[in-house]
Amino acid sequence: MSSSKARGPYAKGTERREQIIQTATNVFATEGFEGTALKRVAELVGVREATLFHYFKGKQELLTAVLAERDKRGSGLTANAADNLDAMKDVAKRNNGEPGLTTLYAVASATANDPGHASHEYFKDRYAWLVHELTADIVRRQDAGKARNDVPAEWLARLVVAAFDGLQVQWLYDKKVDVAAGLSCLIDSLLKPTS
Repeated sequence: MSSSKARGPYAKGTERREQIIQTATNVFATEGFEGTALKRVAELVGVREATLFHYFKGKQELLTAVLAERDKRGSGLTANAADNLDAMKDVAKRNNGEPGLTTLYAVASATANDPGHASHEYFKDRYAWLVHELTADIVRRQDAGKARNDVPAEWLARLVVAAFDGLQVQWLYDKKVDVAAGLSCLIDSLLKPTS
């Protein structure tokens, strides 16, 4: 009996934390990560803003949880998928419909380079995973004669990631930039098999 009592408050805290993450992800998708959005998250969850930080060490930890939730909701990339390059185009289209999260991601990725930043490990691991998955996709394409093989697959993968991030930053300044179309153009020309 005592073990079920011990689990009760823990389970409730876990559920509340998950509720905060889900709500924050939805709010940040449309409103961004500014202070008013945090107040809105607290209001929707039914707590005071300060209560949010009983579940997170600070804004940056909540930010990291939201970014992880964004990925979990369907980045389009899956482990060992043979079409991760094509999936990136779908991710770009989805990002266009979530301007708040897209802005949050771009800003956070640029500022989390300090190893002491709460999101540093998240981005470090995410980039390593993304390059690994895209490299595997490109190797499969190279082996099938569907991608150039005069450039190492890992470098091609890194160039695709760099282009995606760069186009996304440009989109922040000019919403007419079609990240998916630019990415598609780059992938088609960059990977085109050499004659």
